Amino acid sequence: MNTTVIGLGAMGSALTTALLDKQCAVTVWNRSPQKTVALVNKGALHAEKVEDAISASPLVIICLLTYDTVYEVLAPAVQQFKGKVIVNLTNGTPQQARDMGRWAADRGAIYLDGGIMATPPMVGAPEALIIYSGSQQAFEKYKPQLDVLASSQYVGEDAGLAPLYDISLLTGMYGMFTGALQAMGLITSGNISAQQFMLLLKPWLLAMLGQVEIMASEIDKGDYFGYVSSNLGMQAAAYGNMIAAHEEAGLSAELVTPLHNLFQLAVKAGYSPANISALIEVIRKPEG
Repeated sequence: MNTTVIGLGAMGSALTTALLDKQCAVTVWNRSPQKTVALVNKGALHAEKVEDAISASPLVIICLLTYDTVYEVLAPAVQQFKGKVIVNLTNGTPQQARDMGRWAADRGAIYLDGGIMATPPMVGAPEALIIYSGSQQAFEKYKPQLDVLASSQYVGEDAGLAPLYDISLLTGMYGMFTGALQAMGLITSGNISAQQFMLLLKPWLLAMLGQVEIMASEIDKGDYFGYVSSNLGMQAAAYGNMIAAHEEAGLSAELVTPLHNLFQLAVKAGYSPANISALIEVIRKPEG
């Protein structure tokens, strides 16, 4: 089946290339027409107007910078929406996805929102993942095309679920990145190479993934006082040394300070004897 791709930045171009590589018929449109040239040379069809791009295919994949841009770009083409399946792979919040789903439905379109868990070079590879939410019927009908882009996982009818998963997964990723960067900043202050440090950091982080799974179980149960090997109060007392060590090295402690504040709130709330998973309670209720 024909597919339209709107938005040809690095990710949109990668999505289009993946479809073309599987001999799919693809119509492309971009506000800067020069970005279509390389894809047209690979076999894509260039639509002069966004209205023509929407009309060309039953499946329309959108990958732009923001949801505001999506509204702006699609506004001239709402008369072409009826019966179209719009798959929005633009990064956004759960509420933005729900609002856009209603907006598209009010104009006759069927809506899927998606969270891309991949970088552009990963698109089309087995390790790439795109999470979808919205119309299950549309997802199942077009899954063959969607699977060309990445492994496809459907998470529910609520259009906001895909961005909820997306942002939650990215939160975990950025937490790992920032922790690793802060750790490398500290270790290199002692004239130790970051690569040498990775020989210890990587297995340490992999070992701690087991603790993350235990935390997930405790959070779902709401029980933070089971088997406690290292209580939150003790960790809160020791955590100040992390900030002091960075300051002694002349480094910014900006990335590690917020967790110290959460520790103090948790202690104040009576969670000193608990596991570190109890921090979820002050994350949920930051005002105490």
